[in-house]
Amino acid sequence: MKNCRNIFIALSGTMILAGGCGLKEPDFDACGQVNATEVTVSAESGGRVVWLEVKEGDRVQAGEYVGQIDSAQVWLQEEELARRRESAEVKAVDVECQTIAQYARLENLRSELSRAKGLLEKDAGTQKQVDDLESEIAVLEGQIAAAEQNYRQTNESVKCEIETIDVQIAQMEDKLQKCRITAPLSGTVLEKYVEEGEMVTAGRQLFKMADMENIYVRAYFTSAQLAHLHLGDRVAVIPDDGTEKPAEYEGVVTWISDEAEFTPKNIQTRDERADLVYAVKIAVRNDGRLRLGMYAYVLIK
Repeated sequence: MKNCRNIFIALSGTMILAGGCGLKEPDFDACGQVNATEVTVSAESGGRVVWLEVKEGDRVQAGEYVGQIDSAQVWLQEEELARRRESAEVKAVDVECQTIAQYARLENLRSELSRAKGLLEKDAGTQKQVDDLESEIAVLEGQIAAAEQNYRQTNESVKCEIETIDVQIAQMEDKLQKCRITAPLSGTVLEKYVEEGEMVTAGRQLFKMADMENIYVRAYFTSAQLAHLHLGDRVAVIPDDGTEKPAEYEGVVTWISDEAEFTPKNIQTRDERADLVYAVKIAVRNDGRLRLGMYAYVLIK
């Protein structure tokens, strides 16, 4: 592939010929290479790759389900936790149901106490009957209160147990999700590192992909040129695609380095005397003809 220095030499020759024919000489401000946002997708869980339906060159969408790591053991653990949760729910006590008989007896005793007091007022009953009923009512009320407290404590314990199991189930759900291999962004698969049936560990690289629709050119400008370049500016990007009349693309300046660096060896600047340059990222919408690593030069509009 021709580098930017070759582009510059060829461009200079073209300008000489164009000048002889009376054509307007094209301008040349900076040179760079086409790049894209690349993402390496790694396994989030260890195990055997059950299936992985991607191959180099495939287009995938963000969130697309493209593969699966064996999750049988995780699923079985989740099922076990689900059964434990059902068992814990059975331990919960219906307080009202458990105390309904005691409250009915308490109501009867209170009715008997009311009648005993009425008989006592008419000298048809004794004080002992009233005292015995009041004592029995007090004892029963204490028993009901103790039983309700015990039932509430039991239910609180069951609730805590269920909440703990729910957290464990959520952990299993998370592990199951991590067994699913999904695309983190919309783009093109560049390289594939594993095949179906292989054993992988968490963190093992599976494939690399890049957003090939929204690419950028990393070009280099001198400090003098930066005086005329700002974030958001639109520039012309002309790739070295091997054709006599390469297409011109509109690019937008999205990033300008804060620090100068020595001119990369494979990069040609307009001012060859410039030792220090600033890196600039220029976003370009790809129509399918731009390739990673392709050289391109930039014209400031």
